[in-house]
Amino acid sequence: MMKYKGYFIDLDGTVYAGKKRIPAAKRFIENLQAQSIPFLFVTNNSTKLPRDVVADLAQNHDIHVTEDNVYTSGMATADYIAEDAGDPSKTSVYIVGEMGLYQAILAKGFHLDNVDPNYVVVGLDSDLTYEKLTEAVLAVRNGSVFIGTNPDTNIPKERGMLPGAGTVVNFVEHASQQEPIMIGKPNAMILNSALKKIGLQREDVIMVGDNYNTDIKAGINANVDTLLVYSGLSTRDEVAKEAIQPTHEIESLDDWKL
Repeated sequence: MMKYKGYFIDLDGTVYAGKKRIPAAKRFIENLQAQSIPFLFVTNNSTKLPRDVVADLAQNHDIHVTEDNVYTSGMATADYIAEDAGDPSKTSVYIVGEMGLYQAILAKGFHLDNVDPNYVVVGLDSDLTYEKLTEAVLAVRNGSVFIGTNPDTNIPKERGMLPGAGTVVNFVEHASQQEPIMIGKPNAMILNSALKKIGLQREDVIMVGDNYNTDIKAGINANVDTLLVYSGLSTRDEVAKEAIQPTHEIESLDDWKL
């Protein structure tokens, strides 16, 4: 079995299951740390700051990492704009989203503009209003580049499957008649950006996740090997029907040898 030099790792369903701990994941992360193998938690969640992810892992799951181990769709969005735009001092952005997304974008030196921005970025926003959507739609229709942080239609919460960022993006897409540039999994863009952050070649990295339709498809689309762990959403029966199979499949992260 190939020895990988770096790991991209999903969070919910792979490292934890909601508020429930996955002990094998803790052992897996600690083994990576013990062998000094670099890894990134690659998450579609654009609402949280890296420090929030780090704090949650430590306090609720006894997994201790640093902010450098976290790569969100918000961070990938900011990296995409930085590469696409050039001079940040001359680049304006209108954001529909929460603090994690705002901070990732503003940290690059871009400025906010709700009238005539160069880019419109749409993510999950728990304080969403009609006016926010209206400003986004008008800007896109007037020529702003339209970016969606991720296509997730739902997010699992204690109340059930709540609307995800993809539902907000779809509103703007439908009203503006413009298709967005989509950053998050299952699109390749977030993994391509993560490769630059981790500093490795795609053949040396593997994407680890529990969801075939996001994690594994992201790896397939980015030409990165994949490891599907059956600790969360996807089942063997479902995955067996897929035309392209994961590179590797395991029942538990304890089954994987680094």
